[in-house]
Amino acid sequence: MSKKKKSKYEGLQKRKAIAGYLFILPFILGFLAFMAKPFIQSIYMSFCKVNVGGGGFGYEFRGLANYIEAFTADVEFSRLLTEELGRMLINVLAIMVFSFFVSLLLNQQFSGRAFVRAVFFLPVILSSGAIIGVEYNNEMMAQMRDVIALNGGEPTITDAIKEILNVSGVGNSVFSVVFEIIDSIYDVVLASGIQIIIFLSGLQTISKSMYEAAAIEGCTSWESLWKITFPMISPLLVVNFIYTVVDFCMRTDNTVMEKIQTVMNELLNYGSASAMSWIYFGIVGAAIALISFILSKVVYYYD
Repeated sequence: MSKKKKSKYEGLQKRKAIAGYLFILPFILGFLAFMAKPFIQSIYMSFCKVNVGGGGFGYEFRGLANYIEAFTADVEFSRLLTEELGRMLINVLAIMVFSFFVSLLLNQQFSGRAFVRAVFFLPVILSSGAIIGVEYNNEMMAQMRDVIALNGGEPTITDAIKEILNVSGVGNSVFSVVFEIIDSIYDVVLASGIQIIIFLSGLQTISKSMYEAAAIEGCTSWESLWKITFPMISPLLVVNFIYTVVDFCMRTDNTVMEKIQTVMNELLNYGSASAMSWIYFGIVGAAIALISFILSKVVYYYD
């Protein structure tokens, strides 16, 4: 590469970097203005025994005692943490696979494509705070939930399939995971809207001439999928993975977060609650870093 071309390339990369920093600048300013102080205070509280009095909070430094007690004195926290991380892994895998193949379908040419895309994006709208508030304050929805709860003991399709597989001698270890995903398919679809949009935006950037050239060379559709489509949108795998993990950890049915809120609001043990929060944050952050590092090794980056 000549010096002139190299300088142009470096200038383009620099402009891209500046545009990226400008894009995240509002978040950085907002974090420094509103979140930096609570962030630091939460870290300090996790090392202290917090006494709540009329004059405010009193701090008694305890070192790592809160972190040790979270794993030793509170046996429920370790169990919930393990179960939630396992559930997170299964749900993230299901959401990634579902959103990828749905985006492939929505990228095809067919009549009514815009309507179908809107339908798949509806879960994002339905999962908004306003709609959820309307749903949970609706008397009819409350009556429907009561009916479902009363009939919860009735057998489902997956129960019948499980019975057949048990009789045939097929092991339950693998199928239990599959049945768990099937039973939670509504949650998978509800949490896949943003991922579908991200994958779809990546698919639309792939030039049709690449597929035409591959077809001329005798490449099948299946080969084009794994040799053209998947490598070209592979950078979005990391983006969608991080978004899906963070979104899962913020769900209202997260048992670890419920446990932390119970310790904080009912037991008024702010020090232990902060320690549990940082343990959960650290484990999830380490998992994101590890899997992102592994995915980055198989990602194809192009300019």
